[in-house]
Amino acid sequence: METNKKIKILLVDDEVKFLNAISGRLSLKGFEVTTAANGDDAINAAQKGGFDVAVLDLQMPGTDGSQLLEILKEKHKFIEIIMLTGHATVDSAIECTKLGAFKYLEKPYDFDKLVEALQQAYQARMEKKFESNQKRMEAIQKISMGNSPLGLLREMAKLDDGRK
Repeated sequence: METNKKIKILLVDDEVKFLNAISGRLSLKGFEVTTAANGDDAINAAQKGGFDVAVLDLQMPGTDGSQLLEILKEKHKFIEIIMLTGHATVDSAIECTKLGAFKYLEKPYDFDKLVEALQQAYQARMEKKFESNQKRMEAIQKISMGNSPLGLLREMAKLDDGRK
């Protein structure tokens, strides 16, 4: 599908063979994939990245998937997260959902379901971003009515600080 070419994915799993295999398959589908074999590498990649969706393994040494989920959601307002784990439990699914995971999928995974989840996550990201931009434009229109140019710049700076 044509829209896949625009979707930037951060794929994180400590099983390197699995990581390389899934990355290759997603790349063939037209996704732009960056991989990380641990939480620290994922955090560094995300700082450089502008990712639309992250696919995270739950159990990893060091920073695990739920910790990484929390960090990414805190630092990257619009990123959507899909948890993909071979150690699924009801408790971990609930925890990840509460932390903001878009989907929670089990390994072994169905590749077509993963692709569909990635497309849905991207769509949700774009809708959230559009809604946020709409609210920002409405706020700018309101503050522009009664402010001097310098006052307008000050108010816009406050709006920008709230977006980080």
